Amino acid sequence: MENAKNKTHNIQEIKHKLEHYCVYQERCFKEIDEKLNTFFLIPAAKEEILTHLIEQNFVNEERFVQSYARGKHNYKNWGRNRIKNELKFRNISSRLIDIALKEIDNESYLEKFISLAEKHWETIKEKKGSKKNKKFVDYFLRRGFETNLIYEKLNELNKD
Repeated sequence: MENAKNKTHNIQEIKHKLEHYCVYQERCFKEIDEKLNTFFLIPAAKEEILTHLIEQNFVNEERFVQSYARGKHNYKNWGRNRIKNELKFRNISSRLIDIALKEIDNESYLEKFISLAEKHWETIKEKKGSKKNKKFVDYFLRRGFETNLIYEKLNELNKD
C-alpha cells in the first residue's frame, strides 16, 4: 500500500486540488503558497500553478480581503484593528487593507460594538470597579476595537 506522505502528484492534479482549495473558501497568496509548499515543487512549477489560479480567477486578493473583513466582523465580532493586524500577518498590502476596511459600514460597526459592549458588561461577574473595567477593556482590545470607543462606552456604563 502506498504511503500518503510519499505520494507524488503531477502538475494537473495539484492545479485541480488547489482549485478546490480556493473554491471552498477565499484564499490569499500566503495561504496558497503554504499549501503549494506541502507538495515540494520546484519554483517554476509553483509559479505555473499560481499563474493558472490567478488567470482563472480562483485567487483574487481584493476579493479575499473584502470577504475576510465582512466575515470576521459579522460572524466573529472583530474590530477594525484586529482585522487590519490579521491581514498584515497575511502579507496583504496597505492599499488592500484599506479596501477591506471599507467593507465595514460605520453605522453597523458602532451598533455592533454598542450591543456587544452592553451584553459583555452584564456578563462580567465583578462588582463595578477597576477589576471589572480592566476585564471589559481587555476583552474589546483583544477583539480589535479602537481604544477611544472602548473608553467612551466604559465611561457611559460606569455612570449608570
